Amino acid sequence: MHFNNLSYQRIKKKYLSFLKSQEVLSEPFRDKFSQLDNFFLPISKNIYKLYLKDRKTKIIGLTGGQGSGKSTISHILKIILKTGFNINTTIFSIDDFYKTLRERKLMSKRVSPLFLTRGVPGTHDTKLLYDSLKKLKNHKFKKLLVPKFDKSNDDRFPKKRWQKVNKKPEIVIFEGWCVGVKPQKNKDLIVPVNILEKEKDKNKIWRKYVNKELKNDYKKIFELIDSTIFLKVPSFNHVYKWRLLQEKKLRFKSKGKKTMNDKQVKSFIMFYERLTKHMLRNLSRNVEFVIKLDDRHRLKTIQIN
Repeated sequence: MHFNNLSYQRIKKKYLSFLKSQEVLSEPFRDKFSQLDNFFLPISKNIYKLYLKDRKTKIIGLTGGQGSGKSTISHILKIILKTGFNINTTIFSIDDFYKTLRERKLMSKRVSPLFLTRGVPGTHDTKLLYDSLKKLKNHKFKKLLVPKFDKSNDDRFPKKRWQKVNKKPEIVIFEGWCVGVKPQKNKDLIVPVNILEKEKDKNKIWRKYVNKELKNDYKKIFELIDSTIFLKVPSFNHVYKWRLLQEKKLRFKSKGKKTMNDKQVKSFIMFYERLTKHMLRNLSRNVEFVIKLDDRHRLKTIQIN
């Protein structure tokens, strides 16, 4: 489907307005028009075609390392799908389904102290997540409350702050750093990938439990996804650099709220290192769209499988 000029101008106007609202701390978006024409529009058209096949709710997984731009791209796709195709789109993150702080405290005593830190598979409420996705796909749609997680308090917001989905969405963009990740082979769990694993997971209890979760509950969840977009960062070092930038923006936006300093960010992303590197090596073969990012955070190439 080709847009007429009027639709294209409307998309462009909303897209530029949204990007302007996101340009915090003098971090401008680069190559705005070529990114729109060469990446966001083709992906949106593909999503629309997928929906048209049977007009049933489609779940689009959007995955990639921390700081790769998942939230921004989710909103850009939503703008295009609404403005260009009149498609009702709901966005939520796997991060919003983290277990409560109380639940993770219990898990840290029962399984491994490392599970107190949110992030890896095992720290999400998989039952709530699976049920929510199933309800969104069900043709007999009922209003749905999607949880919201408050990262500054490391706990779930009260229910009155949750996202209300009142109308059945045609597209659900389900984003998160580990969305769609496959379990590792047992032999790949033996060698620690960083100092965190070497010193605090000597018996491999934490990493084995994460892998077991991927083989079971997360597999069922990811099987509900109809199409996946993978934002492939140049290396894990870039995850650190871009996560620092993310934290600076968070400090700027949420003055007075608890944020991490650079040292804390470095420690925090060690929890994500194993699976992020595993995804960089292997995920491209199992997804519909691979978008490679360059060193300056621009979308460089797109591969449609």
